[in-house]
Amino acid sequence: MLSKAQISLITSLQHKKFRKQHGLFIVEGVKSVLEFLSSDYQVHSLYTTAEARTKMGNLPQKLKCITITTAEIQKISVLTNPQGVLALVHLPTVESFDWALLRQQHNLLLDDIQDPGNLGTIIRTAEWFGINHIVCSMGTVDAFNPKVVQATMGSLARVKISYTPLAGFIDQSEMPTFGALLEGKSIYKTDFGNAGLIIMGNEGNGISDEIVEKIDHPITIPRIGQAESLNVAVASTIFCSEIARQKSEHG
Repeated sequence: MLSKAQISLITSLQHKKFRKQHGLFIVEGVKSVLEFLSSDYQVHSLYTTAEARTKMGNLPQKLKCITITTAEIQKISVLTNPQGVLALVHLPTVESFDWALLRQQHNLLLDDIQDPGNLGTIIRTAEWFGINHIVCSMGTVDAFNPKVVQATMGSLARVKISYTPLAGFIDQSEMPTFGALLEGKSIYKTDFGNAGLIIMGNEGNGISDEIVEKIDHPITIPRIGQAESLNVAVASTIFCSEIARQKSEHG
């Protein structure tokens, strides 16, 4: 049975302030929880109904696993239809940038992405296309927001997410920058090379003026129809796909 203190702790983790205070975040669903259990993340505890537990297979012996009722899972879940499995996972430690590695690959930079669903989709898409590091501005929604975690469908367990002021990061990186803008060279006529920074902007305002000034290659996705703009998660998918295609062609 869940105590009031446990319920209070778990529900508080829906807010960034308390995630930071306790060093924990929420992961829900059988698939997503299993992804984190098999990753480098440290799972603090697992709450599961008896029925859902049968779907989890063999769990680490040292894992703190608490069986709760369906009514209790509904009290702590952020989902409309809980799947009966909720884990508390330790936030990753903040590490310094491995510049030697970063300069050998393409990295996504997100400038003040606000929508949790967009960020979650971008993380999931990045993993699909082999991009394993996303650098976010300090104004980007928290990647450990439960809605973001849910939208990644487990990909957050494997894609590294960093938060830092982007201007300083770009200056220090000494890497070519490709920015998604309405005016620029066609993405399909752009050589992205072997490494670089791919910059995507805010849903409503695009890339900030400060960061636009640091873009070496303004890139646009050619518009054929009449839509005014593309969703940032969709645009990120097109960029990731084109980069992956070029790498495949170049071997």
